[in-house]
Amino acid sequence: MPEFSIIIPTFNSIKFIKSCLDSIFTQNYQDIEVIIVDNGSKDGTVDFMRKNYPQLIVVKNDKNLGACKARNQGIESAKSTWILVLDCDIILEKDFFAKILKAINNLPPQIAMIQPKILNTDTKTIYSTGIFFSSLRRFYDIGKGKIDNGQFSNSKYVFGACSAAAVYKKQMLEEIKEDSGYFDERFFFLVEDVDLSWRAQRKGWKALYYPGAVCYHSGDSSFTNRPLRQYLCWRNRKLMLKKRQVNKFKLAIISLFYDFPRMIFLLFTNSYVRNGIKEDLLIY
Repeated sequence: MPEFSIIIPTFNSIKFIKSCLDSIFTQNYQDIEVIIVDNGSKDGTVDFMRKNYPQLIVVKNDKNLGACKARNQGIESAKSTWILVLDCDIILEKDFFAKILKAINNLPPQIAMIQPKILNTDTKTIYSTGIFFSSLRRFYDIGKGKIDNGQFSNSKYVFGACSAAAVYKKQMLEEIKEDSGYFDERFFFLVEDVDLSWRAQRKGWKALYYPGAVCYHSGDSSFTNRPLRQYLCWRNRKLMLKKRQVNKFKLAIISLFYDFPRMIFLLFTNSYVRNGIKEDLLIY
């Protein structure tokens, strides 16, 4: 049984997938299985992978079912103790697996999520060092956009791991799985890693940021436009809060100081949000 199952969703990813896969298969450590779940690519992604990387396990969907569904399909068939989910535009440093194994071998038993250091492809700017989750239920990637000058060089507990590159213990994923999947498939993509981390925290699991393992992220390999991203983030945050049954008083305070002003702004600037309200997708 391999130590790691690597799950990578693809969707018209021909531009990114070679660099991603080469960074995996040139690692010194190869006790892995790599599962690609393709969401209906029309650009030759699947043919390219099957021709050049016959060791891949490829699952092909007829249409784009979303990153959440694709990851869930991969996790369902994974055989390993640890799951590494990657976006298709991630490039791993050459000793990534060796460093992650070093972390795993020294983990307290309650840690089931590991966040590597994710840099942008300029190799200087932070993309994520983990998820921060505030008392107002706001969330963001720690350090995003900051130049890495060594201030993110120490391991620490974080709320959760950014799913662009995140390591999860399969035992934890099975324990927190819902009817809508490991990652909630209703989210399609965006916020799903925050939701998963919140469920894990409530079950007593913890996340560790481990800067020894480094990877690089191009960003927006799905080519999703900004208004749609705003809408999905807005909608999925509301779905997440509804799921977690935040008490009504606290929800009212959060809404007054954060969600209501944001909703007013988006109503005037984002047609997806206006249509979402018309379709009764507004959760409160």
